[in-house]
Amino acid sequence: MSSQRERDRARSDNAADLDTARAGGSVQEAAAPAITVEGLRKQFGDGADAVTAVDDISFRVEPGSVVGLLGPNGAGKTTTIKCLLGMIVPDAGSVSVAGVDVLANPRAAYRHVDAMLEGARNDYWRLTVRENLRYFATIGGVKPDDVAGRHDTLLDQLDLAAEADTAVRDLSRGMKQKVSLASVLATDADVVFLDEPTLGLDVESSLTLRRELRRIVGERGLTALVTSHDMDVIEDVCDRVIIVNDGRVVADDAVDSLLGGLDAQGIRVASPDLEGAPLRAVRDQFEVRAVRHQGNHTSVEVTTGSDGFYELVALLRAHDVTVSSVDTIESDLESAFLEVTRE
Repeated sequence: MSSQRERDRARSDNAADLDTARAGGSVQEAAAPAITVEGLRKQFGDGADAVTAVDDISFRVEPGSVVGLLGPNGAGKTTTIKCLLGMIVPDAGSVSVAGVDVLANPRAAYRHVDAMLEGARNDYWRLTVRENLRYFATIGGVKPDDVAGRHDTLLDQLDLAAEADTAVRDLSRGMKQKVSLASVLATDADVVFLDEPTLGLDVESSLTLRRELRRIVGERGLTALVTSHDMDVIEDVCDRVIIVNDGRVVADDAVDSLLGGLDAQGIRVASPDLEGAPLRAVRDQFEVRAVRHQGNHTSVEVTTGSDGFYELVALLRAHDVTVSSVDTIESDLESAFLEVTRE
């Protein structure tokens, strides 16, 4: 009960802060977007050496949703997140979290957010796993004893229970990554920013984390903005994907819609004879996605459907190509990402 009273007091403080800062402006209700970015711009440097990292980015994230923020290296993802966290002051535009203007009322906004950033030491390595969870709950304005049950559940869900009393510095890289995630989820934050949450995890641990992350977010009604270069992670945990490129939003849609919007499926054919004239003929007749050489075999990936498959087989037969293997390439988020950023 005491933690609930603290949350109520924090929300009252937020309202007071907003009233003061906006000089009589209306306070957004709880139904306001969890994240709002409007016309965000940020340039680093001046003159000929200037780099525009973010160029008029706008988007909204509704409460309780999990959204992936994707883009090639240098696309503006990290700058956007740091603006949302108040770590970078934008040149133009506005950002708000839970209806609170991050720039005008940073302290009020910070009550709602927590973040796990790639390349940052997100935990105190001299403390044990459990001590980290209690510490971050405390600085998040929550009495750790009030959420001890939540911490025990988190430790179980993320396979950390056996290491609860181990100093973080003595854990593997993958385990440290899970402790970082647990520390973010140990607080009462409404909105969490997760940058490469599965980095350093083995396949089994990554699958466990994806499953549990989705479950935890759903159970607690959290809003999450997730970045990752692992498209399987985004496809598994996110409802929607925002893709940025060259500092601009180039796609913003549900994961299923992005996958459904792909062109035809793909076919991969491997043969020891796919070189010279046969390969040129395939390139002339089909959209070639990739060509790979391995040993004495060459594999070619083409974009085509079932009708095109028979045309491809006929073409290869006409060039006396002996086919070693044929595979269907299923549409996935990586294909959609590459197609969108290429366009």
